[in-house]
Amino acid sequence: MLSVDQVSKRYRRRGPWALDQLSCHFPTGKVCALVGPNGAGKTTLFSVIAGYLRPDHGEVSLFGEGPFDALKHKGRVGILPQDAALNLELSCQELLTYHGRLQGLVGDALHEAIERSLGEVNLSRRATDRVHDLSHGMRRRLSAASALLGTPELVMLDEPTAGLDPKEARHLREVLTARRGGTTVIISSHNLLELEQLCDHVVILSAGRCVREDSVDQLTSRGEHVRWTLGPGEVPLGALEGALPGHALRLEGEVLFQVAPSGADLDAAAVHVARLLAEAGVAIRGVERGEGLEDAFLAEVS
Repeated sequence: MLSVDQVSKRYRRRGPWALDQLSCHFPTGKVCALVGPNGAGKTTLFSVIAGYLRPDHGEVSLFGEGPFDALKHKGRVGILPQDAALNLELSCQELLTYHGRLQGLVGDALHEAIERSLGEVNLSRRATDRVHDLSHGMRRRLSAASALLGTPELVMLDEPTAGLDPKEARHLREVLTARRGGTTVIISSHNLLELEQLCDHVVILSAGRCVREDSVDQLTSRGEHVRWTLGPGEVPLGALEGALPGHALRLEGEVLFQVAPSGADLDAAAVHVARLLAEAGVAIRGVERGEGLEDAFLAEVS
């Protein structure tokens, strides 16, 4: 869907590189995370991909067709930039009409796309309201609606849930999840817990370079690591080791750490663990798979 090959960019001649020979890719139909510390180059990379900035070196290719072209790619790419500014005097409907026409939508197709996008962000009842009458959170939702307008194949969102209340943030996550498979979604955000729940693929930037890209499962070791938080009682480590050959088990206080061998069926293993703990009268207070995206991220950038 999108590949970035040895891209470099700086804002001043002889200045520091905002992007430094950065290479990465974003697979088709996946919800992808773009993460990194402040100043890592995330916003610059978004701007280069979107065609707002030209790279000094390297190449970006969308759909295998080269860099963004406004005529060739209209209707295929949706973008929510950082701190997107909206025309305050337009109504929600008028703003989306303007954006829809830029995307090549006309007539009934444009009308239907506007209705669908406003519905996706719960703003259908505010369609004729002026932007200046909307709260900050509503404006963010309207900006997201403009990025989702029509049937884009690639959607890039910079901090899409920033400023949203918990209910609307959850709803927008559900909307993005529903796009999985048909649309490639790239989300730049510092909310790593949210990204871990939402995304399939992660690209980690640091100092203008890609330091790691992988699936969420691989990055967090979801297929190998399990942490069991237990209640008081005698944990039957011997019985567990006998039932789970090849698994490394370690007990620290009331936490049982389990590392499975590559290719192990963790669901089947969980049945054995739960049964043996129940037979020993040890309560299970929590189960967590993987090490967490935050831990993986910090390991890569620290």
